[in-house]
Amino acid sequence: MRKLLGLAVLGMVLLPAASAFAADPTDGPTPLQSITSAGTSFLTAVAIAPEQQVKVSAVTGDYLYWQFPATAGQRPELTIDVALPATGRSGDHSWTVEVFDGLRRRQACVGGEQSPVAKTTDTTLQLGCRLRQVRSWAEPWDGDPLPGTYYVRLSSTELPEKDLGLPLDVTLALKSPTGDTGADQGELAAPLVPNNQPGKLLASAAPTTSVEPEEESSFDFSMDWLPDFSSRWVWTVAGGFIAAVTGLIGFSWTRRRRRV
Repeated sequence: MRKLLGLAVLGMVLLPAASAFAADPTDGPTPLQSITSAGTSFLTAVAIAPEQQVKVSAVTGDYLYWQFPATAGQRPELTIDVALPATGRSGDHSWTVEVFDGLRRRQACVGGEQSPVAKTTDTTLQLGCRLRQVRSWAEPWDGDPLPGTYYVRLSSTELPEKDLGLPLDVTLALKSPTGDTGADQGELAAPLVPNNQPGKLLASAAPTTSVEPEEESSFDFSMDWLPDFSSRWVWTVAGGFIAAVTGLIGFSWTRRRRRV
């Protein structure tokens, strides 16, 4: 009886290891869970990843938001299919897809149909947007895409008012191929805007610096009360001087001379 009990315990211990060795080593990574929802604003945008299946049921008139991360060298590309209702529509529907960076700056699409129009008889509509290659650095005045979080907004811009609320299905596909990674010749120390996590507080990334107290001196003469002599002051003083001289000259020309 003790031998049978020992064999049973040994089998329970070795069974998980045997199943792990029996697994096919060529199996790929576990597929990502499909997304079935979308946000209604930038703050509630649903996070998605490349190659992740996104299929959402919505109604006409809704604003749908998603967000995804992008790193330097990638060229994000979006493809959106909208299944419109076959019956119940009374006119044409205009749609648009927009992509914003973390600073809410709208990024230009260099490929894809960004603002198509669905005729009354159309049952499907396809939109697309391919961004420029994400750069590792840029000048402060430049609007090039930088590493960080990007937001996708899908909306219907023009449609008959009576068509608001009709059901539809949205399928979104995101790809992030890599472009020329050596073209930027620079590096960004940190993402422009961290990934948005609704309901969570982000740790402050600002470095803490200690300020040493200044030594007090017995005699402290400060010139802070004097105004800054900028170009505005120079032009004001010069204009006042010219006006005074002009006034004196005009008065000397126009005053009446006394007769002796």
